[in-house]
Amino acid sequence: MPSNQTPLGALPSRFRRPRVLIVGCGDIGLRTASQLGAPDSRRVRLLALTSSPGRERLLRACGLTPLAGNLDEPRSLARLSGLATHVLHLAPPATESRSQVQDDLRTRALVRSLRRRSTPRALVYGSTTGVYGDCQGQRVDETRPLTPHTARAQRRVSAESSVRFFGRSSGTRTSILRIPGIYALDREGGTPRERLVKGTPVLRTQDDVYTNHIQADDLARACLRALWMGRPQRALNICDDSELKMGDYFDLAADVMGLPRPPRIARSAARETLPLMLLSFMNESRRLENYRMKTELRLRLKYPHVRDGLKNPGP
Repeated sequence: MPSNQTPLGALPSRFRRPRVLIVGCGDIGLRTASQLGAPDSRRVRLLALTSSPGRERLLRACGLTPLAGNLDEPRSLARLSGLATHVLHLAPPATESRSQVQDDLRTRALVRSLRRRSTPRALVYGSTTGVYGDCQGQRVDETRPLTPHTARAQRRVSAESSVRFFGRSSGTRTSILRIPGIYALDREGGTPRERLVKGTPVLRTQDDVYTNHIQADDLARACLRALWMGRPQRALNICDDSELKMGDYFDLAADVMGLPRPPRIARSAARETLPLMLLSFMNESRRLENYRMKTELRLRLKYPHVRDGLKNPGP
């Protein structure tokens, strides 16, 4: 983790410490900050970009210094240049309602601001496994070609390209974390309880798709390790060891929570009854390999299977 030997010269002490900037500091950003701040917060200075003044009090309470800025307003990012030694970028692209283009303009604006002065040593970007598209249940490692099927996944591919180019051209060590479904008992919307209570159906076994998961605290630990240990210009699947179809995941969650298992329906019926967003996740099937995560980040999962995380409330 952060070394006491820094090359930052005779700067004031607050600038000699590694300075970690979190962009998109929501649930996972705060979990990562919590781990970065322990056990000795004097070793790392934590910063967070925010476009919401109402979040500044929360960020300060969590040990972060808030910086006002908006990824949709590139001029507001000027102060980020040369400020951080390490950057964790967890902000998603704009939604379809905000952007009809396939490029992620937010990530492009961020990396442009970061290169104006001295660039950070490391940049970690939280992407999505949706960049692989539908793999028809095949096993997928990071060398598989990207074939995104949705506009939001195409914007993630655009963001990855911007991050890779920034790393190659600036010498910054960049890591791309491809993240599947995030769950946790203490995360808002972090379990399928609401869907189970509503009785939302899932696909019957013969029509079902493989789905992948990572527990929120394990993801935060992966972000932390990538900041300090990631190999240059590297993509990594960040997922647990579960190998479940979506319906089986919901059955497992129902059993753990003492709720009825969801009804099973054919894909043809799902197209007529389920929302388009939910259907989009039922159109892609893949089984992720996490060898790089375990060997390069040396991450030992606290929750190797979703049953572990659904039964355990965490720290």
